[in-house]
Amino acid sequence: MTYQKTEVLLKAENVGLSYAGKIILRDVNFTMHNIVRPDVCQGQVVSLIGRSGIGKTQLFKILAGMNKPTTGVVLIGEDMHEVREGEVGVVSQNYILFNHRSIKRNLEIALEHNDKNYTDADKKNIIKDYAEKFNLAEHLDKYPLQLSGGQRQRVSILQQALTSNKFILLDEPFSGLDVLVIDKVVDLLLKVSTLHELNTLIIVSHDIENSLAISDTVFIMANQPNKEGATITEKLDLIEMGMAWNPEIKNDHKFQEMVAHMKYKI
Repeated sequence: MTYQKTEVLLKAENVGLSYAGKIILRDVNFTMHNIVRPDVCQGQVVSLIGRSGIGKTQLFKILAGMNKPTTGVVLIGEDMHEVREGEVGVVSQNYILFNHRSIKRNLEIALEHNDKNYTDADKKNIIKDYAEKFNLAEHLDKYPLQLSGGQRQRVSILQQALTSNKFILLDEPFSGLDVLVIDKVVDLLLKVSTLHELNTLIIVSHDIENSLAISDTVFIMANQPNKEGATITEKLDLIEMGMAWNPEIKNDHKFQEMVAHMKYKI
């Protein structure tokens, strides 16, 4: 499997967070690189996995630029500047959409925030193309509350893909979905990651199996003995392990062994 990890796209340096004298996050460090494969438009899918209540939501907000860490910094972009709110696309669990506007209009608004000067004809064609790719074509004239939770999630992900943000942060994208819908979400996320070479999806989740199955790199969040606050305790390079970019990986017994083993670590 030929690939290269080139420039740094995002970096967390010594990120810590304290609240009311309690340490929530401690010395969080990780780096995300651009992955280049010959003749493949290959984006990045990175997961931050940890049990419920470990501090994932707080780290999510820091990565999104919504909250400032107490210590450390998150750096992003070619010049490695401090992340700003709005610079990272966010898909939260409640799928933030304009409920009084149609799905088509929601997507048009996303395109209006793109840094490219699309004509109205361009916007129409782009929305039509994406809606067909993501099985939303028949729902464009509906309103968010007329869709299922899985469909609203799909619109929310597509909404972020249509902006000029190359980073998309997803909060528990597999939560509350049945198996068939989860498989569709996995397919959708993989499509989004390969729409542009620099597209980088960051999944924050406690769902070990689905996060591992879709990612090229995984960071484990956990507490360490006798230390307050969660940190990154392990990095899994699934490319090096031969488990990345394989749509049938869940059927691999070594993969299932790894999933079972990881359940004891978080």
